[in-house]
Amino acid sequence: MTHRTTPDITLDVTIDRIVGDGKGIGFANGKTIFVSRTAPGDHVRARVIRANKNVLHAVPEKIYTPSPMRITPDVEYAERAGAYDFIHINYPDQLKLKIGIIEDSLRRIAKLEIWPEINIIASPQQFGYRSRAEFQVSAENSLVGYFAENSNVIVDVPRCPLCNDTVNMLLQTLRDDVEAGLVPATAREYRAVAGDFGTALEQTTTQRSATLQQRVGEFDYRFSAECFFQANHGIAEELVKGVMRIATQARAENGYAVDLYAGVGLFSLPLAKLFKRVLAVESHKPAIAFLKENLEHAGYTRSKVISTPVEHWVQGDVSKYGRVAMMVFDPPRTGAGAKAIDGMITMNPAHIAAVSCDPATFARDLAGLIDGGYQLVNITAYDMFPQTHHVEILAHLKRADV
Repeated sequence: MTHRTTPDITLDVTIDRIVGDGKGIGFANGKTIFVSRTAPGDHVRARVIRANKNVLHAVPEKIYTPSPMRITPDVEYAERAGAYDFIHINYPDQLKLKIGIIEDSLRRIAKLEIWPEINIIASPQQFGYRSRAEFQVSAENSLVGYFAENSNVIVDVPRCPLCNDTVNMLLQTLRDDVEAGLVPATAREYRAVAGDFGTALEQTTTQRSATLQQRVGEFDYRFSAECFFQANHGIAEELVKGVMRIATQARAENGYAVDLYAGVGLFSLPLAKLFKRVLAVESHKPAIAFLKENLEHAGYTRSKVISTPVEHWVQGDVSKYGRVAMMVFDPPRTGAGAKAIDGMITMNPAHIAAVSCDPATFARDLAGLIDGGYQLVNITAYDMFPQTHHVEILAHLKRADV
């Protein structure tokens, strides 16, 4: 049973490596200890914040010997806010560690012994790249920012170094509104979103959002703040290029393309340029409306939007659509899951582009596809979120007979 320990328990530990949630792992007194805000090679005094039988979770209290990867952030509050959990690590080393996190998941969760070498695409911007953010608010305490790591305490953030100038302007507007008493005492979280055209600053509970527009590659996408859209547009364009390289190979199979968890059409539009027919499956109502609008605006009237949960659709009567040359799936952080993966295998696409923002659920879904007879061709990582442990992943799989 997990329980909170007294705050005066400390241990000296050397960090061995970084694991999936971005924490460093080390070993002390016969126990495994996970320490936030560390880097491989750090020798630290760690204060335990919770424990179970043989596993401790801790925060660094003192650094005796710093890792060669460690740097000192320019922003003081960045060391305390949970949104910047890799900001103390040199950027080239961040990229190496993210590859290590993916490989650890492939080994532990997918149970793979070998895999193709993983290439990682660096973000064009290490700071100022975010076009959207969710800010925590305490109107009664005049605080606007992010939660501290392992806490519901708000760290006040005057300016976010990861957000672009427009989002920071929205942050300042929110701070001014809090100071002026214009924010309801019940408000807890606001989202700030900026597109090429349009901005939105609203509570995350808002049901009807303003419309924004953003260009990625050669396509314009309309969406609202409540719709998912990649926050780092520079690296999102590289991700689309990666998917389209797979699609170019799949086109030779003379079938149609399927875009699962299509959102507002980030992949559907470029796929529709390449394939005569695209089926885009999405269940989020606001996203569905923009998906249809974006396809129509781009002139892809032969594409079909299917408004239903992916796991239901892939297990239905999909054989009527014919041969699937290419399938893309980009699920939420929780992954596709066994039902959806089984349905995908039944559809028997020649090529699959598996996109994920979570190495653990990516490895689980990947294992299901491999067990279903698919071969792993390559894996590419995209640094969508510099200064954090998060990473975007794209895997290319193909049927054994292709």
